[in-house]
Amino acid sequence: MKLPVSWLAEWVDVPWEPQELSRRLTDSGFEVEGVESVGNDAVLELKTYANRGDSMSVLGVAREVAVLTGGKLKAPRAAAVQVTGVAVPAPVLEAPDAAPRFLMRQIAGIDNTRTTPAWMVERLASAGVRSISPVVDVTNFVLLELGQPMHAYDASRVRGTLRARWASAGEQLTLLFEERTIDLTPDVLVIADDSGPVGMAGVMGGLGTAITSAATTVLLEVAFFAPDAIAGRARRYGLITDASQRFERGVDPEGQQRAMERATQLLLELCGGKASPVQEAVHAAALPRRQPVLLRRSRLDLLTGAAIADARVVASLTGLGLEVVKAADGWTATPPSWRFDLSIEADLIEEVLRIVGFDAVQEAPKRLPQRFARRSQLRLDERALLDALTARGYQEAINYAFVDPVLQEQLFPGTAAFRLTNPIASDLAVMRVSLWPALLKAAQTNLARQQDRVRLFEQGAVFSNADGAVREVQHIAGIAVGSRLPEQWAAAREPADFFDLKADVSALLQLAGAAVRFEWQPATLSCLHPGRSATILREGVEIGWLGELHPRLAAELGFTAPCLLFELNIMQALEARLPLLAPVSRYPQVRRDLAVTVPAATPLSAILTHASVAAGELLTDLRVFDVYQGAGIESTRKSVALGLIFQDKSKTLTDRDADALMAAVAAELGAKLDARVRN
Repeated sequence: MKLPVSWLAEWVDVPWEPQELSRRLTDSGFEVEGVESVGNDAVLELKTYANRGDSMSVLGVAREVAVLTGGKLKAPRAAAVQVTGVAVPAPVLEAPDAAPRFLMRQIAGIDNTRTTPAWMVERLASAGVRSISPVVDVTNFVLLELGQPMHAYDASRVRGTLRARWASAGEQLTLLFEERTIDLTPDVLVIADDSGPVGMAGVMGGLGTAITSAATTVLLEVAFFAPDAIAGRARRYGLITDASQRFERGVDPEGQQRAMERATQLLLELCGGKASPVQEAVHAAALPRRQPVLLRRSRLDLLTGAAIADARVVASLTGLGLEVVKAADGWTATPPSWRFDLSIEADLIEEVLRIVGFDAVQEAPKRLPQRFARRSQLRLDERALLDALTARGYQEAINYAFVDPVLQEQLFPGTAAFRLTNPIASDLAVMRVSLWPALLKAAQTNLARQQDRVRLFEQGAVFSNADGAVREVQHIAGIAVGSRLPEQWAAAREPADFFDLKADVSALLQLAGAAVRFEWQPATLSCLHPGRSATILREGVEIGWLGELHPRLAAELGFTAPCLLFELNIMQALEARLPLLAPVSRYPQVRRDLAVTVPAATPLSAILTHASVAAGELLTDLRVFDVYQGAGIESTRKSVALGLIFQDKSKTLTDRDADALMAAVAAELGAKLDARVRN
């Protein structure tokens, strides 16, 4: 909002220079982007409170300046104009909860071909508004002056009675903006006559009833629309208007009559004509009512840390328009109709401190008991994850939690994702179900910028739809593209493969502790290469995946080298297991090796599991030291060599004991996995 200082000075005495005024408003909570010189005037560029429509006007800023200076408002007051015209039918409220107050007045016999006076043109121009015609200029002037949006219709083009209602499915409206026709939905509030919608309520009027220079009779509309009925509708159609910005934040529900009289007064001065009586339709039960809020002296002192005098507290609140009554331990304050943002005690404390000045809060040391939060030893330190991956050459990426819906569907076809109602871009329109889409985009960007070796990881939340409820889970994921090692003289350039990625993931999983067993099984994700991917299990529970991107997807996304991906559920995968303390056995270990052939598709995890079960508690370590396929082995089988280490805590194991254990292992593997012992 652009605010000429001379305009503000007509409403309240401003004892400061423009730069000082800018500083004082900034200290009180406004965002002042700058001070601009326009002719002999200075113009403040303000970014007003996000939830305060009242502050987007000369009147709203004047109230602030008055309370900051202790001055008095001297706002121009518009007396009721003389009514000489014929009354028109009252407007109709068909959506009273969304439009609880609707005022209308007809002004006949105007001359809209007249020139808007120079003082108004200059004032509008300094506020960043272009002069169009006297009628339109008056509505814009009152909007800036009082913060109340209003609209003027060409009465000769209105059919029947105006009514505020919800749009019907299939209805259309041609807007003033670029004469664009939009399709209305049933949750859009419209102003309609007997022929259909003539305006989008609280946003923009329609082309069909627009004011032209030929208009001789106008209908002035001034209404209060509930913020919830207007919020988001303008942005849905790519519109941001002065009216929608104010209605979304809330305008004064008691200010419509004042705005109507002010606009009528100006129109009669500029264009002549005869004003009819104001017709009002109101649904009082739906109008906002400000409830009293208790402000406790003890709470004010505690939260501000400042000794603010009672008189200063009362002056600050009353200056902002609140009705203040003394209470037992403070005051009861009722916010004015234009302050939608004051509803709890903390709001009042903030207002007092804002007006008194934050400099009133003195820094003082506070003595507090030191209580350290308990932290489970089973929860892995986040820093350990970052260090483990950065030590292996990865760099952390931070991406949006919403991703490209097309790419996500390519990776996870048919997976339900939450779609954003108002995305910031079409390729950021759904919540992510995996960290992979954003990492793939990041890798593409790096490769396009001639980075031939990319290693990225990210930790963050993924979102799923669990029985209609949002389920948020923390994951960690990584991507690797390019050569196995950085370019160097001692090693040939070879692309990284599945086993390189598996080594990185294994290093990460080791943080859970040596006692935790993980299994690797063929993955079934359609986005991964069926022969170069795996699902990771922890004690039978799926906790993640890793593998090479499917060749079809790699070609579609433009990857010329293998693209390797992994993703883990952090809490399930990396919950640490505390080590169990046990005395060291005084008796020697016994090692026996066993070589078996098994079907080629048998996973090593299955062999290790069955061997451990058969060996029992005397088995202290189990190692795979050779896997072989080739000459001397059937083409459908593979040879696996195991090293089994046994130890008893109470005696020395004999050869007979070790032989019995090895026989049990061989029998278990033969019965469950079709294993054959090699001689």
